[in-house]
Amino acid sequence: MIYLLLALAIVTEVTATMLLKASDGWEKWAFGYAAIAFYAVSGGLFAVVLKHMGIGVAYAIWSGLGIALITAASVVFYKQTFDMFAVIGIILIVSGTVLITSKSAVVFQ
Repeated sequence: MIYLLLALAIVTEVTATMLLKASDGWEKWAFGYAAIAFYAVSGGLFAVVLKHMGIGVAYAIWSGLGIALITAASVVFYKQTFDMFAVIGIILIVSGTVLITSKSAVVFQ
């Protein structure tokens, strides 16, 4: 259950970031306010996760998967491109996240 809440926190944070980009520097204010709402939901979910999971591990998962999802979403929605070094970096981030999650003894408190 805690991983489901963490996944929801990550997805809402990624959605918020994409909405912030869509706000075009707050010129499209509705997207900006929607981003704030999604960030609030994400923060609330993450706070619940932190009651049951170590902060270092939870944040590693949050940031690692968030970076990977934001990168993928930016390619799909904004047609952004990235080079081989970005791909290798994302693979390393995801690999580290998987390693921490599957092998670390400090995941749950």
